[in-house]
Amino acid sequence: MTSPASSLAERPVVRLRANNPKKRAKVGHPWIFANEIQMNAAAKQIPPGEVVRVETEQGKALGTYVFNKKPLICARLLTVDADARIDAGFFADRLRRARDLRDRLIGTPHYRLAHAEADGFPGAVIDRFGDVFVVQINTAGMERLTPELLTAMESVFSPRAIVLRNDGASREQEGLHREVRMGLGELDGPIPVLENGAHFRADPREGQKTGWFFDQRDNRAFVAQLAKGCSVYDAYSYTGGFAVQAALGGAASVIAVDRSETALDKAREAAELNGVDDRFSTVESEVFADLEARHKAGQTFDIVVTDPPAFVKAKKDYWQGVKAYRKLARMAARLVAPRGILVCCSCSHHVEAHTFGEQIRRGLEDVGRGGRILRFAGAGPDHPIHPWLPETGYLKCQALTLD
Repeated sequence: MTSPASSLAERPVVRLRANNPKKRAKVGHPWIFANEIQMNAAAKQIPPGEVVRVETEQGKALGTYVFNKKPLICARLLTVDADARIDAGFFADRLRRARDLRDRLIGTPHYRLAHAEADGFPGAVIDRFGDVFVVQINTAGMERLTPELLTAMESVFSPRAIVLRNDGASREQEGLHREVRMGLGELDGPIPVLENGAHFRADPREGQKTGWFFDQRDNRAFVAQLAKGCSVYDAYSYTGGFAVQAALGGAASVIAVDRSETALDKAREAAELNGVDDRFSTVESEVFADLEARHKAGQTFDIVVTDPPAFVKAKKDYWQGVKAYRKLARMAARLVAPRGILVCCSCSHHVEAHTFGEQIRRGLEDVGRGGRILRFAGAGPDHPIHPWLPETGYLKCQALTLD
């Protein structure tokens, strides 16, 4: 089996199909699909995740890729340098570049350090919590290169701990099993998170995804700036990102609703850490049921935030999920006081921004509410989008003021 850092002379060669009408790879697209490759006997023998040289049908080099014959996206670009040596030094250079950019953008060492293809780590993300790092590997290529990546991280950051949070469902498409393990050091419990001046605790081993959602940083700050003197209802609060920061922004009262008791425990802990627990309460409930009960009781709030988990996790769930966003907007809008603020979010990458916005509009129509869109944003700048992959801009957050 060829090592990722083996001699370039031993690197397998994969070629594009002749007469392939799609020219994406030739002009910079970082993905090559299985139907664009000459999937001959030699290509089929390449081990999953192997580093390969990709060439055009005429033999012109396109670059160095990781290759896996199993999924639809079978080749992912590492570098346009077809002779590059893919080792710890290669990843160390990319980590330094990513770190320097985030330090300029965010200022504190709590951010998404590497965002997959956009930062040159195909199918992998890295979140930084000071001296603790959480890595999610979703492709066979980066799985195979994990030893080189970990060595690079040690050399650049000297981390206290690295968690490999490799439990995403997409790993199965790559022929990988799910696991959570330590790549370096040990953790004995939750770790500190600093965001917009607020203090939280995250659990990278037990929480959702990497333990924290840095992508909502700017959207939380926007809500906090509007919250002074307001009553705030935060649906799907998780560990209190929106709720606690709204309280720090001067909200008169905040209610955080989630069905996870563990998440709400961390939200209450964060409220105490930030000295806002006197204006902060939690409710363990299914959100739709709580929204309905409060509507029947005639309750309203100055700000209502909905940040649910993905309603559309696969294409087969598309229409059911789209209807759920409309229903959520409708039910949340009923709780917004006149001239109040409604904030609706979606992390479903299958749902396009215009479709999401349309469901919010329809939800408002359903209950006879008018309004104006104040802001339509995505993830923060530490979650960059590759120019050729606009569909990876998954997060959508629309804020409206309602009549």
